Amino acid sequence: MVIPYDVGLAFFERPPPPPPPPEPHRRPKWMRPDDVLGEAVPINFVLARTPRAAVTVQHITAYPTGFEFDVVVAARIEGEIWDPMHGLGGFRGRPGQPGGEMADEILRFGIQYADGSKATSLGPPMVGPQDKRPEGPILQHQGGGGGGTVMTQRFWAWPLPPPGPLAFVCEWPKYEVLLTRHEIDAALIREAATRAIELWPESGR
Repeated sequence: MVIPYDVGLAFFERPPPPPPPPEPHRRPKWMRPDDVLGEAVPINFVLARTPRAAVTVQHITAYPTGFEFDVVVAARIEGEIWDPMHGLGGFRGRPGQPGGEMADEILRFGIQYADGSKATSLGPPMVGPQDKRPEGPILQHQGGGGGGTVMTQRFWAWPLPPPGPLAFVCEWPKYEVLLTRHEIDAALIREAATRAIELWPESGR
């Protein structure tokens, strides 16, 4: 039996419109911005040096929210296995010996702001929602590598240091590097940050 169909009534409903596309991923504001050309800070320095090893800080780059830099490590070794990334990589490798003591081969590195706050390379990995604003300052590992007797680790430091001295600190017992501190004027980084270039300022970020 054929039942006449009123063409004025819809039988096949149109599918609903597709949902709007998701917002493009944006890095949390505490991470190094990917839409800013940082400004180089014209200072490199030897943080520590002994007959067996040297630790240098190089390629400081300032951004409106923080700064990036390289820690470059060189060692004189003879027939031994070394891996400074145990320390520079923070949570990677052996974090220390039983009982909470750090092994002598671990390179300890950190920064301290003029207000006394500090961050080190030995902190635990940052887990959880990355859009949650952490308590600063922080040192975030940005990758590294090397070969032979030279290793490099890049760090992102957040936030910008307050006015006053900015200290870089290291210790490396195995290579006779005692606790060593080198201070620079944070104004060097703060002033360079004002010259960083936002690539798309019209985006409102």
